[in-house]
Amino acid sequence: MSKSILLFVGTDYEDLELQYPRLRLIEAGYQPVLAGQQAATKYLGKHGYPAVSDVAVADVDAKDFAGVIVPGGWMPDKLRRDPGVLQFVRDCEGAGKLVASICHGGWICISAGVVRGKHYTGSLGISDDLSNAGALFKDADVIVDGHHVSSRKPDDLPKFMAACLAFLAG
Repeated sequence: MSKSILLFVGTDYEDLELQYPRLRLIEAGYQPVLAGQQAATKYLGKHGYPAVSDVAVADVDAKDFAGVIVPGGWMPDKLRRDPGVLQFVRDCEGAGKLVASICHGGWICISAGVVRGKHYTGSLGISDDLSNAGALFKDADVIVDGHHVSSRKPDDLPKFMAACLAFLAG
């Protein structure tokens, strides 16, 4: 199995929800790959922390990755309109790979059509969106449903990443 994990990045990502998973993946021996709408582009998080994309979304293939982690912030509202982002998530879903989202990251999973019938959590601000898309929403720090892992907010990151890493470890 690939040791590469894709993380989406774009303007106004939630700083901690990208950087904490990226660093935890490195510590655990995985290769985080930041994918933005353009490669080698600096994106600023909501709190001003910069992240440079490694690749463009248009140039990635899910077969090369063990899964995807979708950070929150306002970034998912823009990226959910990119057909390549949605196809990448659908391809991970179809292959049973890690599909993980935190906070508003669930918006991308909603738009990709992969939440129906799954137990999910996310920012309380998107609880109606998740429910309306057919997810079984619960306000909890982390929810694991098969290969889906979801959490609500930065304070949930330790449990979120523990669940993601447990899934990846098999």
